[in-house]
Amino acid sequence: QVQLVESGGGLVQAGGSLRLSCVVSGIFFSIGDLGWYRQAPGKQREFVAVIESGYTSKYADSVRGRFTISRDNGKNTVYLQMNSLISEDTAVYYCNARIALDYSRNENDYWGQGTQVTVSS
Repeated sequence: QVQLVESGGGLVQAGGSLRLSCVVSGIFFSIGDLGWYRQAPGKQREFVAVIESGYTSKYADSVRGRFTISRDNGKNTVYLQMNSLISEDTAVYYCNARIALDYSRNENDYWGQGTQVTVSS
């Protein structure tokens, strides 16, 4: 079974920083794109950032220039460095991974359980 476990969330003042981590574990063939999504109370889950297996990254307009996504393939881990946090960043942050279980390389989506980020103004 594949598991994604996030960590690093918490309470921070506006203008502060947090670094989220997500470790992928289990039995699988390969990991493709790794991404972060978030869901604020009363809102739909939204895209935050993604980093492809070739290390190309993309960001939502709302976080570009403040957040940085990175990955360590040796540790099967994806990170989200969040700087200059604002109250609108308050949400549960979810890790997403596109994973192939076997040599067919057919990828499916896997999700973590989420980690709460609260930014106080």
